[in-house]
Amino acid sequence: MLDRRHVVRAFSRAAATYDGAAVLPRRVADELLGRLDLVQLAPARVVEVGSGTGYCVRGLEKRYRRAQILGIDPAMPMLKRAAARRRWLGRSRFVMGAAETLPFDSASVDLVVSNLALAWCDVPRALAELARVLRPGGLLSFSTLGPDTLKELRRSWAGVDDTPHVHEFTDMHQLGDALLAAGFAAPVVDVEWIVLSYRSANEAFADLRRTVGSNAMAGRRAGLTGTHRFGRFRAAFEQLRGADGRLPLTFEVIYGHAWAPDAVRAARSLPVRAGRPFAGRGRASA
Repeated sequence: MLDRRHVVRAFSRAAATYDGAAVLPRRVADELLGRLDLVQLAPARVVEVGSGTGYCVRGLEKRYRRAQILGIDPAMPMLKRAAARRRWLGRSRFVMGAAETLPFDSASVDLVVSNLALAWCDVPRALAELARVLRPGGLLSFSTLGPDTLKELRRSWAGVDDTPHVHEFTDMHQLGDALLAAGFAAPVVDVEWIVLSYRSANEAFADLRRTVGSNAMAGRRAGLTGTHRFGRFRAAFEQLRGADGRLPLTFEVIYGHAWAPDAVRAARSLPVRAGRPFAGRGRASA
């Protein structure tokens, strides 16, 4: 269970620093947008769910020059930063809202794109809403995070206490089942593992804070962690340095697409791609 208010507050706080540290979101967004090049689709209306500061919206504008592009996000500071870039987002509009309660009519959208936003949503409710707003023949294309994400932090905390400190993420098979349960047709999901490495624990923690790396679990420990417990966690994390002397953070990235319920699909489906490793270098690789 997620604390939705905590999620919105965390994204709002991160808005000012997000672009400077968003190595992973940009990397995944570029891959997600590239997959759209392989789909024969000419949408009139495109919605990005979890649009953040607008990086993905810019790519959608370039691909669909005649389409209306709408970005939706629950964090107003994110939307303000995106809207401030109207000098290059001239055809885009930004709307405040959540994936679970989209402010759009049923069967009113041709393409929904979501880059890493489902990780912070009630997945079944969000998918039901996405299915509702898509027109017959419409496509959902998304990326999200899987359960191996931040496994190094989860492992380091495991020796300290049994309180959840790292967000739980939906696995690939559960996502496939959830897509079918929402009524989507022909869902396809695949996965890759991205490893970012850091010179120090402080660098890793700072990068996570700048990109909303906070625990949003409803059952998280209230109050401060305490210097002793945090010191034990940090010492365990330091033991995970690789042969290059750097600290790794793993992100399991799940990509997926599915067609609107009861769709007659004239477009060609995306090919299934095997996951492949990608070695980043944390913030320095931006």
